[in-house]
Amino acid sequence: MPLSAMSATPNPQSQRGFSLLEVLVAVLLISFALLGLVSLQARTVQLSNEAEDMQRASLLAGELASAMWSFGSVNLPADQIEAWQARASDPTAYGLPGGEGSVAIDGDVARISVSWTPPRSDGASSVFVTDVMLPVQTVASAPSAP
Repeated sequence: MPLSAMSATPNPQSQRGFSLLEVLVAVLLISFALLGLVSLQARTVQLSNEAEDMQRASLLAGELASAMWSFGSVNLPADQIEAWQARASDPTAYGLPGGEGSVAIDGDVARISVSWTPPRSDGASSVFVTDVMLPVQTVASAPSAP
């Protein structure tokens, strides 16, 4: 083979279509990367909603615990507990979707439970539980006069 036939420039006929293949592979890789980013964003939004619901459940339970501390007893009036339960189950009034609040009282301890069913959870519910214990108040007697 003569030296002139072994030139450094490739034959244009043998390179035809190669850059099109490179572009197709690059587009395929970019589309997979974008698909991964979209699924990551969807998961981030879902976790953000779950965190918001958990915070709302915590605030609802804290609201009732605060009312108990203000009242000085875990035995709140029934109408106050019913109003709290109505707020917990109403998402338009800062409640939770499918929310339900309950209070179980055992002596001077109240267990406040807030449960809810997050949207698109296939029926699985979440629960936030907190206990409130109010110490028994003793009234100190006044010192007797001599």
